[in-house]
Amino acid sequence: MIEKEENKIVSQAIIQNSQNANTITLLEALEILWSRKFLLLLFLILGAAIGFGISNWLRPQYTSDILLQIDVKGGKTGKAMGEMGALLDVASPADAEIELIKSRMVLSYVVDAERMCFSATPIGAADRFTHKEGRMDLDSLYIPEMVREETWRARVISIDSFEVLTENDEVLLKGKVGEMERAGYAGDTLNIHVSKILALPGQMFTLSQATELATIDELKKNLNVSEKGKQTGIIEANFNHRYPDRAASILNTIAKTYLRQNVEMRSAEAEKTLEFLEKQLPGVKSKLDSAEKILADYRYSIGSVDMTGETQAHLQKEADIQKQLLELEQQRQAATRLFKEEHPSIQTIVKQQNRLKSELSKLKKNAEKMPLTQQEVARLKEDVAVNNEVYTEMLNKIQQLRVVRAGEVGNVRIVDFARANTLPSKPKKLNIIICSVAASFMIGVLLVFLLRMMQNGVRSSSEIERETNTSVLAKIPQNHDSGSSRKSHRRFIVQDDPNNTVSESIRSVLTAIDFSYTENSDHQVIMITGIVPGVGKSFVSTNLAAAYGLVGKKVLYIDADMRKATCRFTNVGLTDVLLGKKTFEEAVFKTCGIESLDLLESGKYKTVAFEILRGDRFKNLIEELRPHYDKIIIDTPPFSLVADTYMICPLADVTLIVLHYGRHSMEAIQEALQNLNRYSSKPKAFIMNHCEHRSGYGYGYGYYGQYGYYGKSKKDKS
Repeated sequence: MIEKEENKIVSQAIIQNSQNANTITLLEALEILWSRKFLLLLFLILGAAIGFGISNWLRPQYTSDILLQIDVKGGKTGKAMGEMGALLDVASPADAEIELIKSRMVLSYVVDAERMCFSATPIGAADRFTHKEGRMDLDSLYIPEMVREETWRARVISIDSFEVLTENDEVLLKGKVGEMERAGYAGDTLNIHVSKILALPGQMFTLSQATELATIDELKKNLNVSEKGKQTGIIEANFNHRYPDRAASILNTIAKTYLRQNVEMRSAEAEKTLEFLEKQLPGVKSKLDSAEKILADYRYSIGSVDMTGETQAHLQKEADIQKQLLELEQQRQAATRLFKEEHPSIQTIVKQQNRLKSELSKLKKNAEKMPLTQQEVARLKEDVAVNNEVYTEMLNKIQQLRVVRAGEVGNVRIVDFARANTLPSKPKKLNIIICSVAASFMIGVLLVFLLRMMQNGVRSSSEIERETNTSVLAKIPQNHDSGSSRKSHRRFIVQDDPNNTVSESIRSVLTAIDFSYTENSDHQVIMITGIVPGVGKSFVSTNLAAAYGLVGKKVLYIDADMRKATCRFTNVGLTDVLLGKKTFEEAVFKTCGIESLDLLESGKYKTVAFEILRGDRFKNLIEELRPHYDKIIIDTPPFSLVADTYMICPLADVTLIVLHYGRHSMEAIQEALQNLNRYSSKPKAFIMNHCEHRSGYGYGYGYYGQYGYYGKSKKDKS
């Protein structure tokens, strides 16, 4: 039971260590980005270039604006007209006016007046990028419908002449500025009228004719209309166009068209009301004449009747109530054109009418107490007075409506007209460049972390040692010269830059070999290999050989990768020696700078390396060289690709397997070690190369760079 608990605790510890190894902290993320700083710098430069290109490719846009004032409560003219002005000055919210401005009723007239259906777009990438495009304004263009989808172009001949080209680059017509030009084509006639040319001879333009509906939709998309503040009645409209004068002209046309239609709408309302009143006027006049005749006939029949003061007051009060009822009825009829019967405004008028009708009913009951003759006279006089009041009121309102119809009265006025703006509002180059740089940087960061995720191999030396029971002698930091390139033969970093952290790691390998295998006195031949190409085994092997040479050891470096037969320092190499074409003394090369280091290259002669290594020739060569060298370092090809390494492995006293940090899975490492163990039981160890700086690594502290010798140059030390 206790053993099971211990195994469970060990398993949990292993899982926890594995999770910690794969977890990236903020500091480690910054270190990963810093390790790829040149790639990120490339993305920043690329982003700035793309942003600069986009900002220059976009055509400049100029913005113009206008201000309109909407009198939603009625103007001075309406107030001067009294009740009739209140009848016509119906409140119009700003939101409704904004929609009217953007309606097809207004914009269709603007499109036609400004000739917006026709366009001539400049052609030429160089001119567009340098903002040297020309301009051609069209007053009229008709392309036959059958060929309207084809590409039509115009070429400038001079400042006042041009020619039109068909899709096949045939000249259809030549014309002059300010004149209507016509040419027959496809059973129809092409018409074009150019009003202005501001372009160099030879510049090209694409001619296009859009439908009115498409042009209105495009205009509506680029037209911004909004109210400044809340319930201010001030409406601001702005419009973007490639040419500043066109932007101002289109906006002013919109404002004038809207103002004119607003006046026409109010005049039409007055016209309808006037027509109704004029039709009712003869009937009201007839009722007035009839009431006066009846009153005169009654007086004639009964003679003169004196009216008391009380009767006169009663009669006047009834006339006033009848007048108020008439006015309320007119207000109710006007309101029903805008609202339903349930609307609070109409309900208020109805309540006022009911109250007045109730008062009128009481007055009539009181009138029954008067003498019959006076009642009849009062009733007839009341009819005359009411009809006369109605007739007089209608005459006054007809006169007022005629004034409204004849005058230019509206509830809109233009506060500020649009003016041409000389400075472009778009594109905002700095913003585009900043956004492009930021986007490119983010893409670069995502790419860096994506590459990191793709390299989801083992990064922990303790995990390798625990799972394979094999030591990791050193962790060599990332170095740009430590790849698999054979150019590393030309330079020994342990000699050129001994204070470098990479040099310190190489020397730690030397120290680990000397002290780790003390029980085995025969560790003279060291084989260095890798699982796959690109791990930096050649860099490690050459610098390890140089490190032994710098401490006074007699060292021989053998490049046993004969499948990539190369010779950089001599014309002969290992293949020539094994085939008996050259002696070892003729093939070996004495390196410059390190007297005790000899180099035997692979050779230029390409052969089947496996057949040569399978015999005793290479084994005999190693045995012959042992007495002459303290260390023999053999650089072999990756053993996961070829079998050459397996032939050399039994000849080595110590085998070093170079791993690429974060590239190999634990299964691949274990399988590689098992394969080598089949051919040799001699000591083996790992070296982790291309290690990234992470917290907890020894070289993360700069290898004591702040303490004495390692932080100074040799000159400073002396």
